[in-house]
Amino acid sequence: MLILGIESSCDETAAALVTGEREILAHRLAGQEAEHKPYGGVVPEIAARAHVEALAPLVEAALADAGKTLADVDVIAATAGPGLIGGVMVGLVTAKALAMAADKPLVAVNHLEGHALSPRLAAPDLAFPYLLLLVSGGHCQLLLVEGVGHYRRLATTIDDAAGEAFDKTAKMLGLGFPGGPAVERAATDGDPKAVPLPRPLVGTADPHFSFAGLKGAVGRAHDAGRWSAEDIAASFQQAVVDCLIDRTRCAIESVRLERSRDTPLDFTRDERREITALVVAGGVAANGAIRGALQALAAEHGLPFVAPPFWLCTDNAAMIAWAGAERFAAGLTDPLDTPARARWPLDPHAAPARGAGVKA
Repeated sequence: MLILGIESSCDETAAALVTGEREILAHRLAGQEAEHKPYGGVVPEIAARAHVEALAPLVEAALADAGKTLADVDVIAATAGPGLIGGVMVGLVTAKALAMAADKPLVAVNHLEGHALSPRLAAPDLAFPYLLLLVSGGHCQLLLVEGVGHYRRLATTIDDAAGEAFDKTAKMLGLGFPGGPAVERAATDGDPKAVPLPRPLVGTADPHFSFAGLKGAVGRAHDAGRWSAEDIAASFQQAVVDCLIDRTRCAIESVRLERSRDTPLDFTRDERREITALVVAGGVAANGAIRGALQALAAEHGLPFVAPPFWLCTDNAAMIAWAGAERFAAGLTDPLDTPARARWPLDPHAAPARGAGVKA
């Protein structure tokens, strides 16, 4: 089976060819750093126009790299949301056109499912169910991944995502764009204990996240003029690590307690299986300090730790192609009138997080 994957949900345009045996035959990516750098963040209209210009040449190049033609492709998979709606529409409409022209099945992939299943592309032995920390620029969630299409959200951010906090911190400190790598680089020269910053929601019973208050505290520390940018960056990064570890530990203990009870799980499966691993995915999963702390947490609880290679953590088309392969293997395809979605929760039945408002 050969799957063409297309990704365009934010500021990365990508096309990839992946086989059902997890072989990545080609991957092409066009970034937009130069276009957005003057604004210190992603501008949706600029992103959508850049996707329009880049996508067709990327698909052609990926096919050429793999020595394939569109006729050789079995399935076409594309991100259908969530994300910046203009960019999502560019990728999805392109995939629909290719699917119609070549008479190929379409798989409309939830971008979050692409991240959730990407560790299985890199780690063939990773079995369901596993506990996933999905941490990116737009999302920060803890999910119980029971199977393809079966996700139980245990926690979410009630305001900002961790990746957004990294980007805004970099902008406030003048560290450049993209913000996540810039903050991590600056943090290597700073003291993580220098600046007293809050750890929102740490120690609370439900494992939800909150980073808006931390972001505000960074702004006040910067305005105070008492600390270097490096010390603020290091202290901020450590605060994020502490929040992620505390909330993930809470989720591990909650899942294990629930699965030890006699009452049935409020979910889709009858089997009461132990979680197989602690997994991290999403753009922020490329942060070395976060990876190291999560690996230690997994060892503390006797769990394997799985993280995709750095390039599979950020937005890419290989993860979309692989999610398409997993969904197609499960008999899941989509009609050509499938809509693009700006919002698309992996677990639509999850109860709203108290205090989250529209971000529930």
